[in-house]
Amino acid sequence: MSVQNQPSDSLSFSFDNRFVSDLPADPEPKNYRRQVNNACYSRVLPTPIHTPRLVTYSAEVAEILDLAGTDCETHEFAEVFSGNQILAGMDPYATRYGGHQFGNWAGQLGDGRAINLGEIVNKRGQRWALQLKGAGPTPYSRNADGLAVLRSSLREFICSEAMYHLGIPTTRALSLVLTGEQVMRDMFYDGNPKPEPGAVVCRVAPSFTRFGSFEILAAHKELDLLRQFLDYTIAVDFPDLHFCDKSNGLRQKSTYVEWFREICRRTVNLVIQWMRVGFVHGVMNTDNMSTLGLTIDYGPYGWLEDYDPNWTPNTTDAQGRRYCFGQQPQIALWNLTQLANAIYPLIQDTAPLEDALKTFATDYQIGWQTMMAQKLGLPVNESDHQLISELLDILSSVETDMTIFFRNLAKVESTTPTSEKNPRDRLLIPLLEAYYDPAQLTVAYRERISRWLNSYVGRLREDGIQDKRRRILMDKVNPKYVFRNYLAQLATDDVEKNDYTRVHNLLNVLRHPYDEQPDNEIFAAKRPEWARNRPGCSMLSCSS
Repeated sequence: MSVQNQPSDSLSFSFDNRFVSDLPADPEPKNYRRQVNNACYSRVLPTPIHTPRLVTYSAEVAEILDLAGTDCETHEFAEVFSGNQILAGMDPYATRYGGHQFGNWAGQLGDGRAINLGEIVNKRGQRWALQLKGAGPTPYSRNADGLAVLRSSLREFICSEAMYHLGIPTTRALSLVLTGEQVMRDMFYDGNPKPEPGAVVCRVAPSFTRFGSFEILAAHKELDLLRQFLDYTIAVDFPDLHFCDKSNGLRQKSTYVEWFREICRRTVNLVIQWMRVGFVHGVMNTDNMSTLGLTIDYGPYGWLEDYDPNWTPNTTDAQGRRYCFGQQPQIALWNLTQLANAIYPLIQDTAPLEDALKTFATDYQIGWQTMMAQKLGLPVNESDHQLISELLDILSSVETDMTIFFRNLAKVESTTPTSEKNPRDRLLIPLLEAYYDPAQLTVAYRERISRWLNSYVGRLREDGIQDKRRRILMDKVNPKYVFRNYLAQLATDDVEKNDYTRVHNLLNVLRHPYDEQPDNEIFAAKRPEWARNRPGCSMLSCSS
């Protein structure tokens, strides 16, 4: 079977493909693993697959691409978004980038299992890049096969959409397609590979440019190309900043600095939103950081169920815990520093870059304080630092489900009838659902959290915050439904049995993560005991 290059009977897009038209290509047309120099991408076609079969698609993403639901349910749709058919106007390519992985420079990385089909402009004038993940090898695949398996593809597809509906900046996902082929994977790199169902996800974003896209050019001292790529990025992805005048070097440098400041601002917002909902990316290498401030590359991510700031979902990170929940702000700053180093040759002045990095730290602290006040239903007040600090220390002292705790905290009533003998116990009742092991709720723990709840209620009364209004505000920032790892594993198990019901149900539930959905309470339950150590339900590897 070969990739078909043909016009479409029903699918029609307005391709822009400015990335390939404006930037230099790798001159070698053959698809084999190699080091690429003085280029931003390599043209490459997807590898044909045997029997593409659509599992599901995102109706919201289809709409932004000007597709109707009927378009997405055709055989042609599965053919195109598995890589079997190339539409007129597509110009597939894999991008070149490098990166720091676990703090060490890794050299050339690139799209090893991702192939960009092209960029379209929809009817509203928005540019969207279409990218297949798992569509075969590219020049950047190193020793890998460029394929992906169902478990990781399903996790990326659903989580991309779940994050969007949580209000967190993210790449999107259009479709999840089974390939009908088996892919060998060693899930935990322990010498026990086994065949798994192959799959392809179509990812969608305004741009997939990463910090590492600039690092590779700086590392290879391709400074003319670095300048060209940065000018392109500002013009296309940051048009509001595009006031470069190449005849005026100072003005051009100031644009570069403002661009870097904007990336710092977007990254601050991104990480604060991750922390708000307990999301742990798991592999915050610089090649997994988006210049648009999007969550990108859903690998061994996880949701903080037990509130443990040192938890990482990544087995590769189990010893060092570089990318654990509590480290995410510091790692974001470290990654931004590497980006600053990459563009420094174009600016030749450390002061404005250092100033932007200092601003990141300040902005993060202010934003985090505001976010935590919102989670507690309080107006922002610097004097609440101790209240917040004490709560987080309490949460980490016993196994407490973060999502359920903060959601149920809104149910705590600040008005206690004076006739009650032990109002403190009453305050704790709505929170009991969040605990994994009731035996951990010792007398000392109950006394400690009761003191905190009493202080919290006193704070609410101090500001005259009514319970009904507070609950409405808290429910807008504390989700009831998040995409827990055990739900992903159950959905994967079902799809392997040709049952797509749970996938569709999850998508529907996660479209409304802040709403009460009485018929879907099962999806809000804390992790069951059977999932504590089951592969795919707790820690994961980068294997996909």
